[in-house]
Amino acid sequence: MKDHDLETCSRPRSVGPGILTYNFLDVVFAPYSDYWKEIKKLFITELLSMKRVHMHWYAREEQIDKLIGVLSNASPNPVNLTELVFNVYDGFIGTVAFGRSFGQSEFKQGFVEVISGAMDMMNGFHAEDFFPTAGKFIDILTGQLAKREKIFRNLDDYFEKVVNQHLDPNRPKPESGKEDIVDILIGLMKDENASFKLTRDNLKSIILDIFLGGIDTSTSTTTWALSEMLKNPRIMKKAQEEIRGIVGKANRVEGRDLERFTYLNMIVKETFRKHPPLPLLIPHECIKHCKIGGYDVFPGTTVMINAYAMGRDPKCWDNPEEFIPERFENSDVDFKGSHFELLPFGAGRRICPGLAMGTTAVMHTLANLLYGFDFELPNGMKFEEFPLIEKGGLTIHNKQQLIVIPNKYQPKD
Repeated sequence: MKDHDLETCSRPRSVGPGILTYNFLDVVFAPYSDYWKEIKKLFITELLSMKRVHMHWYAREEQIDKLIGVLSNASPNPVNLTELVFNVYDGFIGTVAFGRSFGQSEFKQGFVEVISGAMDMMNGFHAEDFFPTAGKFIDILTGQLAKREKIFRNLDDYFEKVVNQHLDPNRPKPESGKEDIVDILIGLMKDENASFKLTRDNLKSIILDIFLGGIDTSTSTTTWALSEMLKNPRIMKKAQEEIRGIVGKANRVEGRDLERFTYLNMIVKETFRKHPPLPLLIPHECIKHCKIGGYDVFPGTTVMINAYAMGRDPKCWDNPEEFIPERFENSDVDFKGSHFELLPFGAGRRICPGLAMGTTAVMHTLANLLYGFDFELPNGMKFEEFPLIEKGGLTIHNKQQLIVIPNKYQPKD
């Protein structure tokens, strides 16, 4: 991703992603090409730039306010914080992508189920990937082909419904600065002077990337950070003291506060190190012969990057199995693709374009939780007894749900 980035920056073609992305029209899974360069440029400049991150602040605050309200009303009863954190990111990404109609429970519930099916399809085994001709017949016999087609139809039906709602001339015009991503993409579709002409399938594949990349990974990072802090009360207390000292009696964390949370930033880095959102980054494909580590790598070779192993390599990290945010104190190591011992978002041409939006959302959510509440474990469980058990998948979650008792923090006069 540094010395051989250009030679290994394509993607292998896989059946599941190919179907869901309308034959690789998205950013994440599209092979390296002039098309991919154009769609990535659009993705970064029009949809996920820091300017857009700031414009969508209102959507994130709405979801965090809901979370704080639920937790405040729950005490002293236990709550499932894992589910509540998922709802924050689900609601935030849904509002940013689709607008406020996503909040309608009937639409939202059905769409969450469809996205869950798409995630399973991405993570599933498809014989056709390994045996292109015979494998397709195997997938027919096992029902995999029919399952893939059903998931895609359901997904496409939802996307068509959303696009048609946005094209409805009677739909109220969104406030300036509160246009959702579908609004922006439709505007680009209608722009006759645009250098790159978008189609409906382009639009739908981009929306898929935002949902698949923005909800599960942010939920995983936030819940792992909270799990590690529950296991290590010293770390949680230190983070709370920092945040409460900076925010004071304001009763909420504002966007301008985030860059001042030095210790919280260390916690997020340490979470990315020990629990990367994608333990195996999305595979690369070699497009030009090169040598890596003395080995010949030929065109068509799939290249796997194990972010999980890199983050726990004892050659790079002291006590790698321990959660120690202080290891990043006075360190310039970051997760933005320049330090190859810490690559939760990849690096080079294929670095995750949603890095800014994702990390800002995680920092904002964690900061509000740590400012607003002290947490207890139910049934007299001690913090050191809280289990950390990894559950596999595209993203690795803690198998133990975060069942906690939230106690509202009251600033002293």
